Amino acid sequence: MSINVRTRAVHAGREDFTDLGVHAPPIDLSSTYPLRDLDRATDSLDAMAHGQRPRHDEPVYARLHNPTVARFEDAFASLEHCDASVAFASGMAALTAVLMSVRERGTEVVAVRPLYGGSDHLLASEMLGLKVKWATADTVDDLVGPETALVVVETPANPTNDLVDIEAIVAVIGDVPLVVDNTFATPVLQNPARQGATFVLHSATKFLGGHGDVVAGVVACPESWAEQLRAVRVATGAILHPLGAYLLHRGLATLPLRVEAQQATAVELVGRLLEHPVVATVRHPSVPGQDPRDLVGRQMRGPGSLIAFDVAGGHDLAAQVMKTTRWFTPAVSLGSVDSLIQHPAGLTHHVVDPTARKASGIGPGTLRLSVGLEDVDDLWEDLDQALRTAATQLLTSSI
Repeated sequence: MSINVRTRAVHAGREDFTDLGVHAPPIDLSSTYPLRDLDRATDSLDAMAHGQRPRHDEPVYARLHNPTVARFEDAFASLEHCDASVAFASGMAALTAVLMSVRERGTEVVAVRPLYGGSDHLLASEMLGLKVKWATADTVDDLVGPETALVVVETPANPTNDLVDIEAIVAVIGDVPLVVDNTFATPVLQNPARQGATFVLHSATKFLGGHGDVVAGVVACPESWAEQLRAVRVATGAILHPLGAYLLHRGLATLPLRVEAQQATAVELVGRLLEHPVVATVRHPSVPGQDPRDLVGRQMRGPGSLIAFDVAGGHDLAAQVMKTTRWFTPAVSLGSVDSLIQHPAGLTHHVVDPTARKASGIGPGTLRLSVGLEDVDDLWEDLDQALRTAATQLLTSSI
């Protein structure tokens, strides 16, 4: 029986609550655990070092396993239609674990730009011993070879909302694993594993938490890969704190409602931005011509709530707009209940090679909006006044 995402989001990871006699997820804050039996504890330790769950109810130590984290992982795997998920202390820790887990397959990674700036920086640095080949969605086939250990894509891409056809990528890479950063779409709007992705990566800091109060990452994948990710996590100490896991599990229940409401507001703002005299371009999958493969409706269940747009006055006007907004908080991150505005070239993507940044469509006048749950007319009034005020101030200062 197919279960709707709203029902799944509320009930996943809560199946044993009646037996436990609780109505909210229990939080286990233990840093270490009493050992019931030494031999069983040793056996459990061996299992966890190889990426398995603890045996004999012997978690041993919190760096190896935490029940609250495991409960969130089970719930999130259900939303992404995967066997398992593995949670980390940040999205970058999650990506690092994926890269480390595939190193035995080869020495190269093929990555499609644009990506989140931190992801781009990690790959470009080659600090994990993997060389990167930069591709477009149409050139992945040409760059994948015997030494390709992983293909990396983000769709919708940060910050430009470029869309990548996941099935088309899967069709040309053979048995090479594919990781899809699904942070912008969330499992409400897209499930990359159903299109053939091996790993589904999220900065859980964003929509999954949804309230700007937790930093985390999570990867959904088959259990065979989850064991390798857990082994990396055990060795590197990158496990998510249980309080973070609790907040994420709580956030899942309202995720569909938040995403759907934020998306509806974003679509309305896009229509108004397209008509604004100070705005040069607007990038969002709902804009005509920006979804040429008709992926919204086939791969995605909606265009999402992130908006990128370019102001006609370049960097100075963009910076002034950020100073002038009231309801849009000038801050990095996204997916929270409150609306945010940021300047990718100066912040999230400043670490990206300038030539690559420009080629990806990230210019000095590009701004990114993360649309929250405020009233759409209040948000528009704020944006409109910020754009007009900034333009007037720049014009006045130039006279």
